[in-house]
Amino acid sequence: MEQLFWAAFTMVAGVFGCVLYFWASNFLLDAAWPPRGPRAGANITRANAIRPWLFLFPALAVLVIYLVYPVFNSMWLSLHDSTGRRFVGAANWGWLVEDAKFRESMRNNLLWLVVVPAAATLFGLAAAALTDRLRWGNLAKSLIFMPMAISFIGAAVIWKFIYDYRAEGQEQIGLLNAIVVASGGAPAAWITVPFWNNFFLMAILVWIQTGFAMVILSAALRGIPEETIEAAILDGAGPWQVFWKIKVPQIWGTIAVVWTTVTILVLKVFDIVLAMTNGQWGSQVLANLMFDWMFRGFDYGRASSVAMVIMLLVTPIMVWNIRNARAEMR
Repeated sequence: MEQLFWAAFTMVAGVFGCVLYFWASNFLLDAAWPPRGPRAGANITRANAIRPWLFLFPALAVLVIYLVYPVFNSMWLSLHDSTGRRFVGAANWGWLVEDAKFRESMRNNLLWLVVVPAAATLFGLAAAALTDRLRWGNLAKSLIFMPMAISFIGAAVIWKFIYDYRAEGQEQIGLLNAIVVASGGAPAAWITVPFWNNFFLMAILVWIQTGFAMVILSAALRGIPEETIEAAILDGAGPWQVFWKIKVPQIWGTIAVVWTTVTILVLKVFDIVLAMTNGQWGSQVLANLMFDWMFRGFDYGRASSVAMVIMLLVTPIMVWNIRNARAEMR
């Protein structure tokens, strides 16, 4: 009950705080440049030029405090030792090049980048195309989209039961091992198998992101002019040709946006690896490596250098994604 009380109090205080801020800022603005008197015209012009910035200020302040400042602080810390006080220059970057775990993380992140965006986009496109042709398509979409409502940690816990392993001869409560044993095979500890365990972890993120891809691509498919599809059918095109040669080229920009959005998420993947393997058995990724050095190794310099690598990888894709999304909206 105490948590519910403080949650409700925070929401109410936030709403009334926003109302109070906007009322007080407008009151002070009108008091500084009153819309009356001999200079009313000039005052109104100046106040109207300032007023939008009053509305933007809270959002800009949050961005500066929680986004801009951490970036520059991380850059600064990446040039310092574990305490963040002694300047060591590029020593942390030299450590990155030589560290085996960092190289493992880069390889695994690259593997995730190749598999997850492609699989999530492909499955989402297939689901969008198929559910639009079903009577119960909306129900199917709801079921496919449902994993998006689950946190990554929650999803990892669910899939832990799917991959659960018990010694041979014991009853298998893990779905995958139960199927293997029922088929005459031997159970295995799937998430401890180096290299292949990465694919078992990727399956979780694909399961979650397929719903996101489906919703975006379904909207894009419905936006295709019917005239082009009807013309293709009249010219003798079959369903497969209509889909791949008529529909897909017209939504290619949306496919690219979905692909890059999932790619950005993959570069920052953390929760699933932390909950399932904690980076053991060859499954380490960059975000989890950063977490290990920051909160287990207490080395601010090395953790910040890993964070900067993630930022350098994410930024170009994010910029391209924003530009492409803006082009789609024109």
